Amino acid sequence: MADAGVIQSNGLEEEKRIKRKKVESFEEKKRKHKLTKAAKKVWNWVLDHGIATWAILILIWQLASLFYDDTFLPGPIHTTQGGFEIIANGKLFQFTLVSLKRVLIGWIIGTLIAAPLGLLVGRIHILRRLVEPFINFFRFIPALALLTLFLMWFGVGELSKEVLIIYAVVFTVMVNTIAGVMSVSEDRINSARTLGASEWQIIKTVIWPSIIPYIFTGARLGLGGAFSSIIAAEMLAAKEGLGYLIYTSRLYFHTDWIFIGTITLGLIGFLSDKLLRILGNRFLGKYGVQEKESLQA
Repeated sequence: MADAGVIQSNGLEEEKRIKRKKVESFEEKKRKHKLTKAAKKVWNWVLDHGIATWAILILIWQLASLFYDDTFLPGPIHTTQGGFEIIANGKLFQFTLVSLKRVLIGWIIGTLIAAPLGLLVGRIHILRRLVEPFINFFRFIPALALLTLFLMWFGVGELSKEVLIIYAVVFTVMVNTIAGVMSVSEDRINSARTLGASEWQIIKTVIWPSIIPYIFTGARLGLGGAFSSIIAAEMLAAKEGLGYLIYTSRLYFHTDWIFIGTITLGLIGFLSDKLLRILGNRFLGKYGVQEKESLQA
């Protein structure tokens, strides 16, 4: 009987041990699953925010720089050192603010001019027939081609640069605005007119809310054109700004400063566009502006 009790006790202990192992195995699998899920989440975040892409590009850049002199292709480390140097003397911050100010002034004025004009051209049939050839001609002439004329007409001061940016922005926003007006259904317009709405009320309550996403897209595209134009203008006719920094750095064989100026330009452009998307989602979402966190046209 004693032996039977011992056997039974041992059997119970073995059963408990097996159950305990199963529980421990289940907990271990659960922990591994959580770790795997967390790792996948981090990896997806890294991919979505472009960190992996930039890490690969920086690695390629560093490897390529090993085959060249620093005055021809400085590596990321040398460029970073040059960045600290130009940050310390205050020039980078100063030039960035100057370029950003010029871009914002020209971009805002250009957008404010182009949106109402695009609405009128898109809405008034005879005006559209008269103006469209003009728009389709000048929108293919880059702002840089007119830089010399603008310098002659408006001088080498701020006005010529702001006019250049306005030119670069106006046609992009106008074309998108006209496309928005043309996309509004005639049935909606006729329905509003049937209900007694005047032409002004139709524009205010039907057409204008419908074209805001088109204007927003045009403004985003125009912002890119504004940055391109100001850099070209600052290279040829300025004594400060990122374009001036990029152009004059070659005279002192500071290729690292050229890289810093270019990277800064891309960074402020990226952040400006991101801020514009955030503001669009926040204040224009009710009009259909829903910009995702990805590359948009």
